[in-house]
Formats: sequence, C-alpha cells, structure tokens
Amino acid sequence: MPIAPGVEITKTKLACFAAAGVAAAALTACDAQPGPTLTPDVDTRQVTVVGAGQVTGSPDTLTIDASMESIAPDATAAMNQTNERQEDVIDALVDMGIDRKDLATTEADLQPQYGPDNAAITAYRATNSINVTVRDLDQASDAIGLIVGTGGNATRINSISYSIEDDSQMVRDARARAFEDAKDRAGQYANLSGLDLGKVMSISESGGALPPQPMAAPRAMMEAAVPLEPGEQTVGFNVTVIWELN
Repeated sequence: MPIAPGVEITKTKLACFAAAGVAAAALTACDAQPGPTLTPDVDTRQVTVVGAGQVTGSPDTLTIDASMESIAPDATAAMNQTNERQEDVIDALVDMGIDRKDLATTEADLQPQYGPDNAAITAYRATNSINVTVRDLDQASDAIGLIVGTGGNATRINSISYSIEDDSQMVRDARARAFEDAKDRAGQYANLSGLDLGKVMSISESGGALPPQPMAAPRAMMEAAVPLEPGEQTVGFNVTVIWELN
C-alpha cells in the first residue's frame, strides 16, 4: 500500500490568549464590551477599552485532499486496484515537482459491501487518501488535473483549502494594531475626563476571524482545468486593556 510520508502543514494561526490582572477600579469607562472584573480600589481610577486589529494576506499554499477508491468482488482485488492508482498518482505528482514530504497519507480503508437484504457480502470497497501540499500556486490547477487524469474514475477530490504557511508577522501586526486602537480609545476617554493616561494595569486578548472553510471539489469540476482563486485570509485580534488614569 503506498503510504506517502507525512508532512506537517502549518495552518493559519488565528488566536492566542494572555491575561494579567491587578487591583482596580473606582472610575471605569467601557468601550465596545466589558473588560476584566477587578477588585475595586477607591484610590485607583481607570479606563477599560477594547481595541481591534486585523491584517489580511494572500495565501501561498494549497492543500488538496484526494482519494482513490475501488470496488471489487474480493478484498485483495479492491486493495490492489486502489493502491496501484494511488501509486501512479504519487509518482506523477513527484514527476511534476511536488516534494514527497508534501504528500501525506491520511486514510487507508477497506469495507465490505452488502446486498439488498444486508445478509451477504457482495463486494469490497477500498479507499486510499492523501493530502497534497502545493507550495507553488501556479501549479495548483495542474496538480488537480494530474490527480484526476492519473486516477481516472477512481479519483475523489474531497476538498481543497488555501492557507498562509507562515503568518507569524501577520499575527504580530494584527496584535499591534489592536493595542494601538485600544490606546487611542483610552486616550480619548482620558482627555474627555480631564485626566492623563497612566500605566497599563491589565491586558487580555481574544482571536478574530476564523480561516476559510475547505472548498469542496466535486468530480464534475475536474473534467477540465479548474479555475482557482486564492482570495485573502484575515488574522484578527480583540484586546481588552485597562489603563490607570492620573
């Protein structure tokens, strides 16, 4: 059975959470949503605000979830047919320049098929699935066409999904935007109150937009070159910050 070497595919990191709390609050102003609840302190005046930051980027990686499936009267024949097709697909992808480390077997399954009365086994269905990571998006449509052309009627394209392999800079930028937005809001409240913005007392963060869901790719779509549009993906954060007011 052709088992392609696994590869860890870095997905878009969307959120992390950090929180720190200290003694709070006689004067509290809220913006957008409530901040953390702190123990009141009559000697401390504070302002609590929520800032938002988003950064968009273009995906640079496509992942294809593809299967080969065969049905035969006996288990050995079903497995052999499926394995041969998948082996041919893997070899073809490698020949077009896909690294073997970007081919990962995700499923190898064999199931009996029963007749109408569910009393006797009439055939066996064998499935072998792989994830194919395409790092050159100019090859994406050709890779899908190659999988279908090589696998023929045994091919199942289960889904395709775009991702940004390294979004760490986007995460940092979105976090910075969220904090600057919160600071600007807090400064406005301080000015309106006739006070000065003091030290940060607490920060808590939550993630923003979720990544796009994988796109289904029905067999009918694969009869010709597939028009693919990667679009954009968004990394977003909301940050709740409490400042002391002086």
